[in-house]
Amino acid sequence: MAHLSPLAGKKLPSDQLTDIPALIAAYYDRKPDPSIATQRVSFGTSGHRGSSFHTSFNENHILAICEAICRHRKAEGIDGPLFIGMDSHALSGPAQKSAIEVFAAHGIDARIDENGGYTPTPVISHAILTYNKGRTTGLADGVVITPSHNPPSDGGFKYNPTNGGPADTAITKAIQDMANEFLANGLKDVKRLPYEQARQEACIKGYDFITPYVNDLDSVIDMKAIRDAGVKIGIDPLGGAAVAYWKPIIDRYGLNATVVSDVVDPTFSFMTADWDGQIRMDCSSPYAMARLIEMGDRFDVAFANDTDADRHGIVAMPDGLMNPNHYLAVAISYLFRNRPDWSPELGVGKTLVSSGLIDRVAKDMGRKLVEVPVGLKWFVPGLMDGSLGFGGEESAGATFLRRDGTVWTTDKDGLILGLLAAEITAKTGKNPSVHYHEIIARLGTPYYERIDAAANPEQKAKLSKLTPEQFPLETLAGDKIISKLTRAPGNNAPIGGLKVVTENGWFAARPSGTEDVYKIYAESFVSEEHLRAIQQEAQDAISKVFAS
Repeated sequence: MAHLSPLAGKKLPSDQLTDIPALIAAYYDRKPDPSIATQRVSFGTSGHRGSSFHTSFNENHILAICEAICRHRKAEGIDGPLFIGMDSHALSGPAQKSAIEVFAAHGIDARIDENGGYTPTPVISHAILTYNKGRTTGLADGVVITPSHNPPSDGGFKYNPTNGGPADTAITKAIQDMANEFLANGLKDVKRLPYEQARQEACIKGYDFITPYVNDLDSVIDMKAIRDAGVKIGIDPLGGAAVAYWKPIIDRYGLNATVVSDVVDPTFSFMTADWDGQIRMDCSSPYAMARLIEMGDRFDVAFANDTDADRHGIVAMPDGLMNPNHYLAVAISYLFRNRPDWSPELGVGKTLVSSGLIDRVAKDMGRKLVEVPVGLKWFVPGLMDGSLGFGGEESAGATFLRRDGTVWTTDKDGLILGLLAAEITAKTGKNPSVHYHEIIARLGTPYYERIDAAANPEQKAKLSKLTPEQFPLETLAGDKIISKLTRAPGNNAPIGGLKVVTENGWFAARPSGTEDVYKIYAESFVSEEHLRAIQQEAQDAISKVFAS
């Protein structure tokens, strides 16, 4: 990890916390200039993100995006309810108000939390799918207002179409381009109502998101087993959107669980800083998770979610906070052996940069591995048609099918991944950390790391268009190269970079979408030294490609 901050793992002094009134004022006061690239609408893998302080997430952005979504719905004939979720970031509330002003002006049947509360990303996916089940017309879709685990000064806005998952690139590009046209013409084509009037419109309805989701959980997790075993569970919502969900879950299923904090604070002052001294609700970071790690030995298993609850962090002894790749391997190994109603044909979905331990687990069980580019959207078709039992990515995000083999969510669900850790502990008498050590004793220990290396825009463009032939190496860290990939083997989609694989390790290199760096993911099944050799040879070879 580059340049560890002295504040990592500690609470920030009050003078370093985000000025929330100034942040919200900037949301309304600052007007983006569409001629400046960083102030335009830009849908990355998880929607549009930015900060009002940088004029990259402001009222005009949201008004333009929502107008574009209304027109997209009309063009596609989507006329069912639009489910709206939001997290506890300070900019999420103002952005929801802006969205309601536009949706009400278009007469869209929009559903918001009946108590004005927060709604996790997976709950919106679940609501869309359960509403659409058995329907061919009047289909629902949704938006989630969240920048995920990003710092308190950030905002985010994403669209989930009728399949309940993250919108694909064709949809996001259409929405992005249309929204930028509206920004460029001063929003003159955007319809909106004043907020107070919009809230009175019959089409804007309060909705109980909590009860249907909570009541349905035992279709995906063996909640009775968790209760009967009395597993002692610790839960930290990290002040995020799941905060109002855990008590109803604990009460409904009689769990022996403790929510260690239900504090919601837009400055997230209760958080310990991440590696770089910034607050991030990243439940896969040991620095951000210091509070729950410290409490770990009080519980049989403990877990946290990020701010929109699509990610999970599992705390289990002896490891403390489990590496996300390690837990994914355990989850897959357990699920495919303990879901008797799942088809033997079901595949295991992983992203290209997730651990090769998952490949070994899938092979060990005789299951088909489906490897796709980065982003959960690539798993949506397989989850919908029941050909994938599980889809997960190395950044601690995953979802899986119901116990009967039908779709649960098509977006990441951090709540069920946490509850699965409790089910594993209940049914086997061993927590996920113990299972991980049993797996690596049989299948080999992975040494995995992601690092960043400098790359200018021209070099990043060259890397994203690389062909296998342009990478002349035949060996990597002393091992024969068995594949060079620029397309994902699971669906033949371009990976926007390169992956090189040997019997004992691999690396993948991808350009960053936001910074002048490229990311190198690497893994060895030999040693830390072997991992360093893979990383060094990868960087040397890519430098030669840049120079050619």
